[in-house]
Amino acid sequence: MEDKNQTSVTEFILLGFSDLAKLEDLLFIVFLIMYVLTLLGNISIITIIRIDPHLHTPMYYFLSNLSFVDLCYSSAITPKALANFKMEKKYISLLGCTMQIFTLVTMATAECFLLAVMAYDRYVAICNPLLYTVIMTRKICLQLVMSTYIVSLVYSSIQTGNIFSMTFCGSNVINHFYCDIPPLLKLSCSGTFYNQLVLNTFAGIVGVATVTAICVSYIYIISAILRIRSSEGRRKAFSTCASHFITVTLFFGTLIFIYVIPTSCDSMNINRVVSLVYTMVIPMVNPMIYSLRNNDVKKALKKVLEKNWFC
Repeated sequence: MEDKNQTSVTEFILLGFSDLAKLEDLLFIVFLIMYVLTLLGNISIITIIRIDPHLHTPMYYFLSNLSFVDLCYSSAITPKALANFKMEKKYISLLGCTMQIFTLVTMATAECFLLAVMAYDRYVAICNPLLYTVIMTRKICLQLVMSTYIVSLVYSSIQTGNIFSMTFCGSNVINHFYCDIPPLLKLSCSGTFYNQLVLNTFAGIVGVATVTAICVSYIYIISAILRIRSSEGRRKAFSTCASHFITVTLFFGTLIFIYVIPTSCDSMNINRVVSLVYTMVIPMVNPMIYSLRNNDVKKALKKVLEKNWFC
């Protein structure tokens, strides 16, 4: 009798920013501008790195993959969020929610590993400059990137399967502008202890592994930089890591705030706003961080613009 009274959820209602109904038109414009800038910035970075031979180095190879990842996980969320601003019924199907979480987890995990790989690349460049070309060969770089994507896909498959093995038969209202794991856990009408255990265990392994790799790399990097005698040499060495350090701080800082710090009903609204940072703001500003602080990228961009202008 209990099963008959329960109806399996086939779609979810995304509340989004419905509590700010009067500002929805403005938010739509803001989201659209951010998404357009994200597309332009990341596609430009990928294109410039691809066409300029001077940028065919490991550092820029990893950067182009970072731009690809940012492009993908922003595209997994923003178009649907924009569409919901213009729809009376702000919903997403169960399949759509599944694909959104799978893509988001895959790309967020890939970004974690890519940032760790980029930290290792800077470690080799600064601590072992004479062996850099021997260690960071094209084959090694390709293997590191492919391993990143493979591990991310496997991890995302496990986590997505884990989340959607739960039963959703009660409320289907998500207080968010996209499908995210914490609010889905709250909607499950089955026991979530095992699911949360799997989620926390695997997330902990990925988080600890990538953060440890980044921290260890930077400990060696900072130690090597401090041993440089000239202030100009130290400045140049620090400048090669500054963009990466800013990106790492922004990305992991927001992830820790959302997924590590315990949430309450009151903090869900705060998490919704903070989620904007890593799903829309970070993919938008990463190209700016790397292009505005990088002379090689600026020179390549200037060369492309001058060539197209005179043509």
